[in-house]
Amino acid sequence: MSFFENTRKPVGLGGKIMVAMMNLGHSPVARWGLRFLELTLDAKVLDCGCGGGANIKRLLKKCPEGIVKGIDYSHVSVEKSKKVNEAAIAEGRCTVLQGSVTDMIFAGDWFDAVTAFETVYFWPDLPQCFREVYRVLKPGGTLLICNESNGDTDKDKKWTEIIGGMTIYKDAELKTYLEQAGFHDVQIHKKKSWLCITAWK
Repeated sequence: MSFFENTRKPVGLGGKIMVAMMNLGHSPVARWGLRFLELTLDAKVLDCGCGGGANIKRLLKKCPEGIVKGIDYSHVSVEKSKKVNEAAIAEGRCTVLQGSVTDMIFAGDWFDAVTAFETVYFWPDLPQCFREVYRVLKPGGTLLICNESNGDTDKDKKWTEIIGGMTIYKDAELKTYLEQAGFHDVQIHKKKSWLCITAWK
C-alpha cells in the first residue's frame, strides 16, 4: 500500500503520520468552509469521516454549549480524534465512534448539522450515504461538504490515479445526488480549486 492510500483509510504508522498531516494541511480549506455553516451555541453536530479530529475541535468552539460527535471507519483516525478532543470527551460534549457513513447507529432527526471535510471522495455508494445523512439530520438541519478538489483541474486526475477508491465529484454531480436524497436549497461556493456545498433537510 502506498503512503497516499492513508488518505482514504489511515492504518498503522503511515496512517498516524497522515492524520497528523491532514489536521495541519486541511486547515485552510476547513476554516474557509466553516464560514458557510451557521450554528446555535447549543447545536448538535456530526462530523462524518472525522479524520484526525481537528474539525471536531473547531466545531466544538463554534457551539460552546453543544455536542459534537465524530465517525470514521479508520481506527487510527478515531484514536487521533479522541486524543485531540479528550477534554471535550471528558466533559461529555464529544463522542468519536468507528463506523461507516453508509449505515450509522445514530437516531433519526437528531443532529442540527452534519459536516464532511475532504471525505466524500471516499464514500462508497454516495447516494446511500447522503440518504443516511439526511435521516440523522433534524428537519431544517444543514449538511456542509467541504472539498479541496472540485473536479475542474488536471491535478484532480493525478490524485485519483495515486489513491485507489477516490472519486472527485464536480459540484453539479454532488447537487444532483443531494437533491435525489431529499435535500433542498443546495448552495455552491468556490474559491480556487476549493468547493463548499451547503444543503438543507
